[in-house]
Amino acid sequence: MIKKAIILSCLIGLLLPNLWPSVQGKIEGIVTDSQGNPLEKVTVSIASIKASTGHMNLKTDKKGKFVQVGLWPGRYQVSLKKSGYLPISQEVKVSIAESTKLVVKMEKAEEAIERSLSKADRLFLKGYKLYEQSKYEEAVQAYEEAVKLSSTQWGYFFNLGLAYEKLDKKEDAMAAFRKAVELNPESFSSNKELGEVLGKSGNYEEARVYYKKATELGPDEPDAFYNLGVCLMNLGHSVEALNAFLKAVEIKEDYVEAYYQIGTIYIGQNKTEEAVISLEKFLELAPEHEKADIAKQLLDYLKK
Repeated sequence: MIKKAIILSCLIGLLLPNLWPSVQGKIEGIVTDSQGNPLEKVTVSIASIKASTGHMNLKTDKKGKFVQVGLWPGRYQVSLKKSGYLPISQEVKVSIAESTKLVVKMEKAEEAIERSLSKADRLFLKGYKLYEQSKYEEAVQAYEEAVKLSSTQWGYFFNLGLAYEKLDKKEDAMAAFRKAVELNPESFSSNKELGEVLGKSGNYEEARVYYKKATELGPDEPDAFYNLGVCLMNLGHSVEALNAFLKAVEIKEDYVEAYYQIGTIYIGQNKTEEAVISLEKFLELAPEHEKADIAKQLLDYLKK
């Protein structure tokens, strides 16, 4: 048995290096000036949107190119800095075993502006590290100082909003996410987070706007469709909500909560067979779910 265990461990050790790249992606890009000339030695910082992974730094080569491999699937904030140029921050999505490509142009900055922005970047990185350490009060202070120096960086406001959320300061988080969306309307994460904080505050009508935008920016993000569905349910739009929940399970076949919602909507539409199928799927996936007993009672009633 010991020999078999050793052999199995060796096999796993041999297989892991081959499996590792298959579940990861990469970001590669080209950075130029406003005239299209490649920029060398641009500092490229890559960080998870949710600040749950390490902070990576690299430089562009003589052709203005950079590549970061070994990234877990998810959304990342890519920030680019070079002396004499205005910094740029973008949100990108990394998918499994795929390459996310960026083409970025940087504009020149005046010396005074550059000094101010550099200090703001340092404060932002300080806030990021404090957030990683769960020091949310201190992270907020660092982010707030950063936005005072540079009020045009959407990423500063987005991360500030995340820190406020951790402190359960909903109004402050809402204001920060609003500013992030204003500065970068095409940010999936900013729209999604603003929708969530509005929804939690009971402002479903406005939350719907940002959830809808999030689904357009992230058509393969099941959470965005599920949250939109919940918002629509609270507004009494069950037909639209059903479509959102169905989209969520289309993207993610084991989306437990969505099956429960689908089942209850079908009950309201007197579609017994469809309701039974959805609730049975819900129980199959999550027999110990907190709503499992309700689902069982509903099924008993439907099958009578």
